[in-house]
Parts: sequence; structure tokens; C-alpha cells
Amino acid sequence: MPRTPIVERTRDRHADVHRLLEQKWTISAIARNLRLDRKTVRRFKATPLDELLASAREFGASRQGMINSTPFKPYLNSRFTAGCTSAQQLFREITERGYRGSVQAVRRHVASLRKGTAEPARADIPSPRRITSWIMRPTGTLAEREQDRLLDVRIACPDIARAYDLTRCFHDLMTNRLDTLLPDWIDQAEQDAPAPMHSFAGFLRQDLAAVTAGLTLEWSSGKVEGNVNRVKTLKRTMYGRASFRLLRTRILTRP
Repeated sequence: MPRTPIVERTRDRHADVHRLLEQKWTISAIARNLRLDRKTVRRFKATPLDELLASAREFGASRQGMINSTPFKPYLNSRFTAGCTSAQQLFREITERGYRGSVQAVRRHVASLRKGTAEPARADIPSPRRITSWIMRPTGTLAEREQDRLLDVRIACPDIARAYDLTRCFHDLMTNRLDTLLPDWIDQAEQDAPAPMHSFAGFLRQDLAAVTAGLTLEWSSGKVEGNVNRVKTLKRTMYGRASFRLLRTRILTRP
């Protein structure tokens, strides 16, 4: 097995964990001493060294295979198509862009491009979380590239386009307290919205009087809900580490 840094680190870590185990150290004590997670210590305790080293070798190989991740592979493909066929030159270019793999991986990929056997690059598809953040944020706060990407997504997926339109409409409705338009919005969402928004509209209809009151009346349970959230936050931060008396004091004294 090649003596790569990650393999040697795995070997040394396994030896340290088992040395301390032989000295009757607990899992928690070993984790603190070696600055590891307890799950990591348990894995080194229960897993044979050969299996750990094989896993380390596979991980090292995957790091060498960073060439297959975006944006390096599409960049190499486009540069090769443009006429740059030098693996060394391409290696220097992607290294400047953050590539941390080996030049051998670049050479193998360029060779596959020459032979016409290279796998096509995966499309750079934004994650659902990112798309959601673009939809929820005000349009003016999006960078120009983010606006272009969001437009591409809306064109590519009619469901996302419809969700975007309904979300922006609902945001304006809530911000400007336009309670008279709420029934129309619910009707539209129930007719042709994606399933999650359709369900949300159904819940609004079930409690329409309360939702309408929230949009029209100046009274609300906002302060009460805020205090409940404050108490829960304090309780979570102190759970298992402080007494009830201290919790009570913090709740009464902290604004």
C-alpha cells in the first residue's frame, strides 16, 4: 500500500487510540486527548487496521479524482475543445482555480479526451436549498449571476416557475397586509400549484378566519410567542449543565 500522508495519519491514529485503550482510558478521555469525535474513537476501536487503511486509501484516491467535480471537468473540456491540449498547461490553470488533485489525473483526463472516451461533465445544477434561498430573498438583494441562474431554473422547470410566482405574490400580500386578496391566492394555489404549496393553501383555508385576523388586526400573540421562543432557547443552552434556579434567574433577568 502506498505510504501517503492520509494512510500514515490513519496508522498513527489507530496506534494512539489502542495505546490509550490498553491503559484503560475511556472513549471520552481519548477523544479529548486526541481532539477527536467520540464516534471516530469508537470506529478506530472497533474497526481492524487493514479496513481503516483501505478506507484511507480510497479516500485519498477520491481526492486525486477531484478532476471529476465541477467546475474543473467542464473547464478542462471547454479548454480542450478550444485547442489547449497540453495537460501541464491545463493543470496550471485549474490549480489557480482551486484544484488540489494530481497532474496525473489531469493527464489521464486529457488522454481520454483525445481518444473520445471521456465521460460527459455533469450539469451544474443548483441545490434545492439554494433555489429556495433565491426565491425567498427580495429580488434586489440577488447578484446578477443569481438572478440569471434563477431565471434559467424557472425556464427549465414549470413547477418552480409557478412556485416562484405564488411565493412572490404571497410575500407581497403578507407584507402589505392585503387580506382581501388572500382567498384568491388560496384558489390559485389549490388549482395549479406544486403539491407542497397546494397543501399549504389547504391549511390556510381551514383556518382562514384566524389568518385573516392576523392580516387585519393590530393585536397578535407575537410577544407571547417571542417570549416562549426565548425561554426555550435559554433552556436548550443550559440543558444538563445548570440548575433550575439559575434557569429561573436568567429567564427573569434577561430581556
